Amino acid sequence: MGHREQLLAAARRLLERRGYAHITARDLVAESGTNLASIGYHFGSKAALLNAAIEAALEDWAEQLAALVMADRDATPIERGMVTWVTALQSLPGRRPILQSYIDALAQAQRVPELQRQLARHYRHARRRVAELVAESLADGTPPDDPRCQAIAAFVIAVCDGLAVQWLLDPDHVPTGEQLMAGLATVWAASFPVAQ
Repeated sequence: MGHREQLLAAARRLLERRGYAHITARDLVAESGTNLASIGYHFGSKAALLNAAIEAALEDWAEQLAALVMADRDATPIERGMVTWVTALQSLPGRRPILQSYIDALAQAQRVPELQRQLARHYRHARRRVAELVAESLADGTPPDDPRCQAIAAFVIAVCDGLAVQWLLDPDHVPTGEQLMAGLATVWAASFPVAQ
């Protein structure tokens, strides 16, 4: 494993234990067994390294969700959307340190243009990946770059992010997966009533 990979692995471990705001460059060096120059060489800054580690953790989580969501080949697109949100809600407790670090990173990005660009690239990548899953779910030949797939992807991500933020702030009052599904089913039924 090279210094880049060592630094990323160390950053992920430290984010889990300490959170974004409490990690120094020296902590990263000690945890990774590398040197200070490696941070600058591979990432440009400590913040860019931490954001890369957060991005990798979020991508791993997204791929785990995607595998679960796409497992049922007969599920409808709406069923897959609901499974995404329910599964995301159920997995939030195990993701708390990374979610908190992500919120810290977002706050920093508002003051540091390069970090903002890095996180914007992360969102573009996430939207592309979710749009691919949307296109696969539609199974009608619609390509992932179709504006409709892109819009649905942005919506799915927005709901996941919004639920995560609500859960971080007020975990006892975020709906359970079952409550969310029941609420969405009610809205769906009222919006598209079955002809009598």
